[in-house]
Amino acid sequence: MNEDVYISKKMSYALRHNPQKYGLQLDQYGYTDIHSFIDALNRVHHITPPITIERIKMVMEHSNKERFKIKNGKICALYGHSISGIISHRQATPPDILYHGTARRFIPSIKKLGLLPMKRQYVHLSTDIPMARQVGGRHDSHPVILRINTKVAVANGIKFYVGNDEVWLCDELPAEYIEFP
Repeated sequence: MNEDVYISKKMSYALRHNPQKYGLQLDQYGYTDIHSFIDALNRVHHITPPITIERIKMVMEHSNKERFKIKNGKICALYGHSISGIISHRQATPPDILYHGTARRFIPSIKKLGLLPMKRQYVHLSTDIPMARQVGGRHDSHPVILRINTKVAVANGIKFYVGNDEVWLCDELPAEYIEFP
């Protein structure tokens, strides 16, 4: 694993899943002071050379996805949190169609229960098929790409939230809004 990926994974873990381990406090939008964050990463992981704000910005620039945001001296992970109820995202109207990549073995459950956040705070949806395929490919070498009719879902009261330019979020999504291949 290259160093950028290693640092990105440690950043994700600290900001998405276990800020307490690092002694970090996240605000309602998931932000924490960037200098405290850098000190915590260096203290917990003993990375050499020590992580700096410039190094974090390089990791962010070289990533294939927009995972983090730095604003006003604070940093946050944009999506993927398993910490229930802490992170608030802006509600918005998504594109009419979104996609969700998943493993074939999950299809019977999704047909019955719809899409659920499982161990995360939200269900993640992609703006395009390649991104959905990449996400689904983490769990299956031949993932199933589900097409989500968000236009009808929004009309029926389902709320969607902005994750970033490529990721949309929702609390859960009943199967009636999912088109299966």
